[in-house]
Amino acid sequence: MKYLVVSGLTVVTLFIYILWHHPKAELSVAEFLEQHWRYPLEAQGTPPETLNVLEASLAPESCGVCHTEQYRLWSESHHSHTMGSGILWQLQMMDAKHSRECLKCHAPLTEQFALLAQERGWSRTSDKPPDYIPMDLHLKGLVCAACHLRQHQRFGPPASKTEVNREIHGGFIEHKAFSDSLFCATCHQFPEDGPRLNGKLREDTYNQWRVSRYGEEGKECQSCHMPQLRHEWKGIHDEQMTRSAMSVVIETLPESEDGLRVLARVTNSGAGHHLPTYLVPELELLLELVSPIGSVRELARHTLAWRADLALAREAFDQRLPAGESVTLDGLATQQDGVVRLRVKVSPRHQYLVTFIDYLQNNRKNLNPTTRKLLVQAIQEARAAEYEFIAAEYPLAGIAN
Repeated sequence: MKYLVVSGLTVVTLFIYILWHHPKAELSVAEFLEQHWRYPLEAQGTPPETLNVLEASLAPESCGVCHTEQYRLWSESHHSHTMGSGILWQLQMMDAKHSRECLKCHAPLTEQFALLAQERGWSRTSDKPPDYIPMDLHLKGLVCAACHLRQHQRFGPPASKTEVNREIHGGFIEHKAFSDSLFCATCHQFPEDGPRLNGKLREDTYNQWRVSRYGEEGKECQSCHMPQLRHEWKGIHDEQMTRSAMSVVIETLPESEDGLRVLARVTNSGAGHHLPTYLVPELELLLELVSPIGSVRELARHTLAWRADLALAREAFDQRLPAGESVTLDGLATQQDGVVRLRVKVSPRHQYLVTFIDYLQNNRKNLNPTTRKLLVQAIQEARAAEYEFIAAEYPLAGIAN
Protein backbone atom coordinates (compact mmCIF):
# COMPACT_ATOMS: atom_id res chain seq x y z
CA MET A 1 0.00 0.00 0.00
CA LYS A 2 1.27 3.46 -0.88
CA TYR A 3 0.65 6.52 1.27
CA LEU A 4 0.31 10.05 -0.02
CA VAL A 5 3.32 12.03 1.23
CA VAL A 6 2.70 15.54 2.49
CA SER A 7 5.84 17.53 3.38
CA GLY A 8 7.74 14.37 4.14
CA LEU A 9 4.98 12.85 6.30
CA THR A 10 2.65 10.05 5.31
CA VAL A 11 -1.04 10.68 5.82
CA VAL A 12 -0.91 8.18 8.69
CA THR A 13 2.00 9.80 10.48
CA LEU A 14 0.57 13.24 9.83
CA PHE A 15 -2.67 12.14 11.50
CA ILE A 16 -0.76 10.80 14.51
CA TYR A 17 1.22 14.04 14.73
CA ILE A 18 -1.97 16.15 14.70
CA LEU A 19 -3.66 13.85 17.21
CA TRP A 20 -0.69 14.12 19.60
CA HIS A 21 0.13 17.82 19.28
CA HIS A 22 -3.24 19.49 18.73
CA PRO A 23 -4.63 20.85 22.02
CA LYS A 24 -8.17 19.81 21.13
CA ALA A 25 -7.25 16.26 20.15
CA GLU A 26 -9.15 13.74 22.25
CA LEU A 27 -7.39 10.57 23.27
CA SER A 28 -8.76 8.13 25.81
CA VAL A 29 -6.96 8.04 29.15
CA ALA A 30 -5.27 4.75 28.28
CA GLU A 31 -4.22 5.98 24.82
CA PHE A 32 -2.86 9.23 26.21
CA LEU A 33 -0.86 7.51 28.93
CA GLU A 34 0.50 4.89 26.56
CA GLN A 35 2.09 7.71 24.59
CA HIS A 36 2.91 9.97 27.52
CA TRP A 37 4.86 7.27 29.42
CA ARG A 38 6.43 5.47 26.48
CA TYR A 39 9.94 4.47 27.62
CA PRO A 40 12.55 5.58 27.20
CA LEU A 41 11.00 9.02 27.14
CA GLU A 42 12.03 10.96 24.08
CA ALA A 43 14.57 13.70 24.83
CA GLN A 44 13.05 17.18 24.90
CA GLY A 45 15.39 18.41 22.18
CA THR A 46 16.35 21.97 21.36
CA PRO A 47 13.86 24.43 22.88
CA PRO A 48 11.77 26.48 20.43
CA GLU A 49 13.00 30.03 20.01
CA THR A 50 9.62 31.27 21.24
CA LEU A 51 10.43 30.07 24.77
CA ASN A 52 12.40 32.27 27.12
CA VAL A 53 15.24 30.94 29.27
CA LEU A 54 12.98 30.05 32.20
CA GLU A 55 10.41 28.32 30.01
CA ALA A 56 13.07 26.32 28.20
CA SER A 57 14.76 25.12 31.38
CA LEU A 58 14.11 21.61 32.73
CA ALA A 59 15.06 22.71 36.25
CA PRO A 60 12.12 22.55 38.69
CA GLU A 61 13.39 25.79 40.23
CA SER A 62 12.68 27.52 36.93
CA CYS A 63 9.07 26.33 37.00
CA GLY A 64 8.87 27.57 40.58
CA VAL A 65 9.51 31.17 39.59
CA CYS A 66 5.90 31.41 38.43
CA HIS A 67 4.31 28.24 39.82
CA THR A 68 5.39 29.10 43.36
CA GLU A 69 2.87 27.06 45.35
CA GLN A 70 3.22 23.94 43.19
CA TYR A 71 6.99 24.15 43.46
CA ARG A 72 6.91 24.66 47.23
CA LEU A 73 4.70 21.64 47.78
CA TRP A 74 6.68 19.50 45.34
CA SER A 75 9.97 20.41 47.03
CA GLU A 76 8.52 19.28 50.39
CA SER A 77 7.16 16.03 48.93
CA HIS A 78 8.80 12.65 48.46
CA HIS A 79 8.57 13.08 44.70
CA SER A 80 11.40 15.58 44.98
CA HIS A 81 13.51 13.05 46.92
CA THR A 82 13.16 9.97 44.74
CA MET A 83 16.90 10.22 44.08
CA GLY A 84 17.90 10.32 47.72
CA SER A 85 20.64 8.42 49.50
CA GLY A 86 18.56 5.23 49.64
CA ILE A 87 18.81 4.71 45.89
CA LEU A 88 22.05 6.58 45.24
CA TRP A 89 24.18 4.14 47.23
CA GLN A 90 22.67 1.26 45.27
CA LEU A 91 23.26 2.99 41.93
CA GLN A 92 26.94 3.12 42.85
CA MET A 93 27.02 -0.64 42.37
CA MET A 94 24.68 -1.00 39.38
CA ASP A 95 25.38 -1.14 35.67
CA ALA A 96 23.67 1.06 33.10
CA LYS A 97 20.88 -1.42 32.32
CA HIS A 98 19.73 -1.90 35.91
CA SER A 99 20.14 1.80 36.69
CA ARG A 100 17.87 2.73 33.79
CA GLU A 101 15.18 0.43 35.22
CA CYS A 102 15.34 2.26 38.55
CA LEU A 103 15.34 5.70 36.97
CA LYS A 104 12.24 4.79 34.98
CA CYS A 105 10.27 5.93 38.04
CA HIS A 106 12.84 7.67 40.23
CA ALA A 107 14.12 10.10 37.55
CA PRO A 108 12.42 9.24 34.25
CA LEU A 109 13.67 11.96 31.89
CA THR A 110 16.14 10.78 29.26
CA GLU A 111 18.22 13.84 30.11
CA GLN A 112 18.46 12.62 33.71
CA PHE A 113 19.79 9.22 32.70
CA ALA A 114 22.26 10.87 30.32
CA LEU A 115 23.69 12.90 33.21
CA LEU A 116 23.98 9.81 35.41
CA ALA A 117 25.67 7.97 32.53
CA GLN A 118 28.23 10.75 32.26
CA GLU A 119 28.80 10.72 36.01
CA ARG A 120 29.29 6.94 36.06
CA GLY A 121 31.45 6.84 32.94
CA TRP A 122 28.92 4.91 30.82
CA SER A 123 28.59 7.69 28.26
CA ARG A 124 30.91 8.14 25.28
CA THR A 125 30.66 11.90 25.59
CA SER A 126 31.82 14.20 28.33
CA ASP A 127 30.37 17.31 26.70
CA LYS A 128 28.62 19.76 28.97
CA PRO A 129 24.84 19.58 28.42
CA PRO A 130 23.05 22.56 26.90
CA ASP A 131 22.06 25.36 29.24
CA TYR A 132 18.44 24.26 29.54
CA ILE A 133 19.60 21.03 31.23
CA PRO A 134 21.03 21.71 34.72
CA MET A 135 24.04 19.57 35.65
CA ASP A 136 22.28 18.20 38.76
CA LEU A 137 18.94 17.40 37.10
CA HIS A 138 19.43 13.66 37.66
CA LEU A 139 19.56 14.28 41.42
CA LYS A 140 16.28 16.21 41.51
CA GLY A 141 14.04 13.15 41.40
CA LEU A 142 10.61 13.22 39.81
CA VAL A 143 10.80 16.75 38.44
CA CYS A 144 8.00 18.88 36.97
CA ALA A 145 9.08 18.09 33.40
CA ALA A 146 8.74 14.34 33.96
CA CYS A 147 4.95 14.63 34.16
CA HIS A 148 4.22 17.88 32.35
CA LEU A 149 6.70 18.19 29.46
CA ARG A 150 7.17 16.32 26.20
CA GLN A 151 9.34 17.87 23.44
CA HIS A 152 8.93 21.19 25.26
CA GLN A 153 5.14 20.95 24.92
CA ARG A 154 3.26 21.46 28.20
CA PHE A 155 0.62 19.00 29.38
CA GLY A 156 -1.67 19.08 32.40
CA PRO A 157 -5.18 18.54 33.77
CA PRO A 158 -8.11 20.61 32.51
CA ALA A 159 -7.73 24.10 33.96
CA SER A 160 -10.23 24.92 36.68
CA LYS A 161 -10.05 28.67 36.05
CA THR A 162 -11.46 30.12 32.84
CA GLU A 163 -9.05 33.04 33.03
CA VAL A 164 -5.99 30.81 32.57
CA ASN A 165 -3.83 32.12 29.73
CA ARG A 166 -3.77 29.18 27.35
CA GLU A 167 -1.20 30.85 25.12
CA ILE A 168 1.55 30.85 27.75
CA HIS A 169 4.49 28.57 26.93
CA GLY A 170 3.16 28.51 23.37
CA GLY A 171 -0.01 26.78 24.60
CA PHE A 172 -0.54 23.63 26.64
CA ILE A 173 -2.51 20.44 26.18
CA GLU A 174 -5.16 19.58 28.74
CA HIS A 175 -6.15 16.00 29.42
CA LYS A 176 -8.27 14.26 32.02
CA ALA A 177 -5.61 11.53 32.36
CA PHE A 178 -3.82 13.74 34.89
CA SER A 179 -6.76 13.26 37.26
CA ASP A 180 -7.10 9.54 36.65
CA SER A 181 -5.64 6.82 38.88
CA LEU A 182 -4.06 5.23 35.82
CA PHE A 183 -1.63 8.15 35.74
CA CYS A 184 -0.28 7.07 39.13
CA ALA A 185 -0.28 3.39 38.11
CA THR A 186 2.65 4.11 35.82
CA CYS A 187 4.94 3.77 38.84
CA HIS A 188 2.63 2.45 41.53
CA GLN A 189 1.59 -0.74 39.78
CA PHE A 190 3.84 -3.47 38.44
CA PRO A 191 2.75 -5.18 35.21
CA GLU A 192 1.42 -8.72 35.40
CA ASP A 193 4.84 -10.10 34.50
CA GLY A 194 6.53 -7.93 37.16
CA PRO A 195 8.38 -9.24 40.26
CA ARG A 196 6.25 -11.20 42.69
CA LEU A 197 6.50 -12.52 46.24
CA ASN A 198 4.55 -15.66 47.08
CA GLY A 199 2.62 -15.15 43.84
CA LYS A 200 1.67 -11.53 44.64
CA LEU A 201 2.95 -8.52 42.70
CA ARG A 202 5.37 -6.61 44.91
CA GLU A 203 3.80 -3.32 43.79
CA ASP A 204 0.06 -3.72 43.34
CA THR A 205 -1.44 -0.46 44.60
CA TYR A 206 -3.56 0.37 41.56
CA ASN A 207 -5.17 -3.08 41.55
CA GLN A 208 -5.87 -2.78 45.29
CA TRP A 209 -7.56 0.56 44.68
CA ARG A 210 -9.51 -0.74 41.68
CA VAL A 211 -11.31 -3.43 43.72
CA SER A 212 -11.84 -1.20 46.77
CA ARG A 213 -14.88 0.93 47.51
CA TYR A 214 -12.94 3.95 46.29
CA GLY A 215 -12.28 2.37 42.93
CA GLU A 216 -15.89 1.29 42.56
CA GLU A 217 -17.06 4.81 43.40
CA GLY A 218 -14.54 6.43 41.06
CA LYS A 219 -12.67 8.20 43.84
CA GLU A 220 -9.26 8.57 42.18
CA CYS A 221 -5.85 8.41 43.88
CA GLN A 222 -5.45 12.15 43.35
CA SER A 223 -8.51 12.93 45.47
CA CYS A 224 -6.58 11.87 48.60
CA HIS A 225 -2.94 12.31 47.57
CA MET A 226 -3.37 15.50 45.50
CA PRO A 227 -6.46 17.23 46.96
CA GLN A 228 -7.41 20.28 44.92
CA LEU A 229 -4.48 19.39 42.63
CA ARG A 230 -2.03 20.21 45.43
CA HIS A 231 1.36 18.68 44.64
CA GLU A 232 1.71 16.97 48.03
CA TRP A 233 1.47 13.20 47.48
CA LYS A 234 1.32 12.55 51.22
CA GLY A 235 1.32 8.94 52.32
CA ILE A 236 2.71 6.64 54.99
CA HIS A 237 5.46 9.14 55.91
CA ASP A 238 2.83 11.64 57.06
CA GLU A 239 1.27 11.11 60.49
CA GLN A 240 -2.01 12.83 59.68
CA MET A 241 -2.40 10.83 56.48
CA THR A 242 -1.82 7.58 58.37
CA ARG A 243 -4.26 8.63 61.10
CA SER A 244 -6.93 9.32 58.49
CA ALA A 245 -6.49 5.84 57.02
CA MET A 246 -7.71 4.03 60.14
CA SER A 247 -10.61 4.14 62.55
CA VAL A 248 -10.47 2.51 65.99
CA VAL A 249 -13.23 1.32 68.32
CA ILE A 250 -12.30 0.18 71.85
CA GLU A 251 -14.72 -1.66 74.10
CA THR A 252 -14.54 -3.68 77.31
CA LEU A 253 -16.35 -6.79 78.48
CA PRO A 254 -16.47 -8.25 82.00
CA GLU A 255 -14.03 -11.17 82.16
CA SER A 256 -14.02 -11.87 85.88
CA GLU A 257 -14.41 -10.06 89.18
CA ASP A 258 -10.87 -8.75 88.87
CA GLY A 259 -10.49 -8.20 85.15
CA LEU A 260 -11.85 -6.75 81.95
CA ARG A 261 -11.53 -8.09 78.45
CA VAL A 262 -10.41 -5.23 76.21
CA LEU A 263 -11.13 -5.30 72.47
CA ALA A 264 -9.78 -2.80 69.96
CA ARG A 265 -11.12 -3.06 66.42
CA VAL A 266 -8.93 -1.30 63.85
CA THR A 267 -10.46 -0.71 60.42
CA ASN A 268 -8.80 0.45 57.21
CA SER A 269 -11.57 2.95 56.60
CA GLY A 270 -9.66 5.74 54.90
CA ALA A 271 -7.15 4.22 52.48
CA GLY A 272 -8.23 3.05 49.05
CA HIS A 273 -5.63 0.27 49.16
CA HIS A 274 -4.01 -2.10 51.64
CA LEU A 275 -2.57 -0.63 54.83
CA PRO A 276 0.31 -0.59 54.17
CA THR A 277 0.08 -1.00 50.44
CA TYR A 278 3.39 -2.77 49.75
CA LEU A 279 6.52 -4.34 51.22
CA VAL A 280 8.46 -1.45 52.68
CA PRO A 281 6.42 0.09 55.56
CA GLU A 282 5.45 -1.46 58.87
CA LEU A 283 2.83 -0.38 61.41
CA GLU A 284 2.91 -1.80 64.94
CA LEU A 285 -0.44 -1.65 66.77
CA LEU A 286 -0.05 -1.68 70.56
CA LEU A 287 -3.03 -2.05 72.88
CA GLU A 288 -1.91 -0.64 76.24
CA LEU A 289 -3.25 0.07 79.70
CA VAL A 290 -2.00 3.27 81.31
CA SER A 291 -2.46 3.36 85.09
CA PRO A 292 -3.49 6.50 86.99
CA ILE A 293 0.18 7.00 87.97
CA GLY A 294 1.37 6.70 84.37
CA SER A 295 2.79 3.18 84.23
CA VAL A 296 2.15 1.35 80.96
CA ARG A 297 1.30 -2.32 80.48
CA GLU A 298 0.94 -3.93 77.07
CA LEU A 299 -2.27 -5.91 76.59
CA ALA A 300 -1.89 -6.99 72.96
CA ARG A 301 -0.04 -6.11 69.77
CA HIS A 302 -0.45 -6.69 66.07
CA THR A 303 1.79 -5.89 63.11
CA LEU A 304 0.41 -4.48 59.88
CA ALA A 305 3.06 -5.35 57.32
CA TRP A 306 4.06 -7.60 54.46
CA ARG A 307 7.30 -9.09 55.70
CA ALA A 308 9.86 -11.00 53.66
CA ASP A 309 13.45 -12.12 53.89
CA LEU A 310 16.18 -9.67 52.89
CA ALA A 311 16.40 -11.10 49.38
CA LEU A 312 12.63 -10.62 48.92
CA ALA A 313 12.45 -14.26 47.89
CA ARG A 314 10.42 -15.75 50.76
CA GLU A 315 7.35 -14.36 52.48
CA ALA A 316 7.37 -14.44 56.27
CA PHE A 317 3.78 -13.19 56.58
CA ASP A 318 1.31 -10.85 54.92
CA GLN A 319 -0.73 -8.99 57.53
CA ARG A 320 -1.62 -5.94 55.49
CA LEU A 321 -5.13 -4.67 56.07
CA PRO A 322 -7.15 -4.42 52.83
CA ALA A 323 -9.40 -1.40 52.29
CA GLY A 324 -12.56 -1.66 54.35
CA GLU A 325 -11.41 -4.63 56.43
CA SER A 326 -10.70 -4.81 60.18
CA VAL A 327 -8.48 -6.55 62.68
CA THR A 328 -9.22 -6.91 66.41
CA LEU A 329 -6.69 -6.79 69.23
CA ASP A 330 -7.79 -8.72 72.30
CA GLY A 331 -6.31 -8.23 75.78
CA LEU A 332 -7.05 -8.65 79.46
CA ALA A 333 -6.89 -5.78 81.94
CA THR A 334 -6.54 -6.96 85.52
CA GLN A 335 -7.29 -3.53 86.99
CA GLN A 336 -10.39 -1.50 86.38
CA ASP A 337 -9.04 2.01 86.47
CA GLY A 338 -6.74 3.95 84.18
CA VAL A 339 -6.95 4.44 80.42
CA VAL A 340 -6.80 1.91 77.62
CA ARG A 341 -5.16 3.24 74.47
CA LEU A 342 -4.14 2.08 71.03
CA ARG A 343 -0.66 3.31 70.18
CA VAL A 344 0.60 3.07 66.60
CA LYS A 345 4.32 2.92 65.79
CA VAL A 346 5.07 3.57 62.12
CA SER A 347 8.28 2.70 60.30
CA PRO A 348 7.72 3.97 56.74
CA ARG A 349 11.02 2.50 55.48
CA HIS A 350 11.19 -0.65 57.60
CA GLN A 351 12.24 -3.12 54.88
CA TYR A 352 14.86 -0.70 53.61
CA LEU A 353 16.16 -0.12 57.12
CA VAL A 354 16.73 -3.77 58.00
CA THR A 355 18.17 -4.48 54.54
CA PHE A 356 20.52 -1.52 54.60
CA ILE A 357 21.77 -2.29 58.11
CA ASP A 358 22.44 -5.91 57.17
CA TYR A 359 24.30 -4.89 54.02
CA LEU A 360 26.45 -2.38 55.89
CA GLN A 361 27.35 -4.89 58.59
CA ASN A 362 28.41 -7.53 56.08
CA ASN A 363 30.08 -5.33 53.47
CA ARG A 364 31.48 -2.31 55.28
CA LYS A 365 35.10 -3.10 54.39
CA ASN A 366 34.29 -3.63 50.71
CA LEU A 367 32.44 -0.36 50.15
CA ASN A 368 34.19 2.68 48.75
CA PRO A 369 33.92 5.84 50.91
CA THR A 370 31.22 7.45 48.75
CA THR A 371 28.98 4.39 48.78
CA ARG A 372 29.48 3.80 52.49
CA LYS A 373 28.66 7.42 53.30
CA LEU A 374 25.45 7.29 51.26
CA LEU A 375 24.44 3.99 52.86
CA VAL A 376 24.97 5.32 56.39
CA GLN A 377 22.95 8.41 55.47
CA ALA A 378 20.14 6.21 54.10
CA ILE A 379 20.01 4.29 57.39
CA GLN A 380 19.88 7.50 59.40
CA GLU A 381 17.09 8.89 57.22
CA ALA A 382 15.07 5.68 57.52
CA ARG A 383 15.29 5.84 61.31
CA ALA A 384 14.43 9.53 61.34
CA ALA A 385 11.26 8.81 59.34
CA GLU A 386 9.80 6.69 62.16
CA TYR A 387 7.02 8.15 64.31
CA GLU A 388 4.18 7.11 66.59
CA PHE A 389 0.80 8.40 67.71
CA ILE A 390 -2.16 7.54 69.93
CA ALA A 391 -5.01 6.45 67.66
CA ALA A 392 -7.67 6.05 70.38
CA GLU A 393 -8.16 6.19 74.17
CA TYR A 394 -10.81 4.62 76.38
CA PRO A 395 -11.11 5.54 80.08
CA LEU A 396 -11.93 2.66 82.39
CA ALA A 397 -14.55 2.89 85.15
CA GLY A 398 -12.17 4.06 87.83
CA ILE A 399 -11.23 7.14 85.80
CA ALA A 400 -14.76 7.74 84.57
CA ASN A 401 -16.03 7.89 88.12
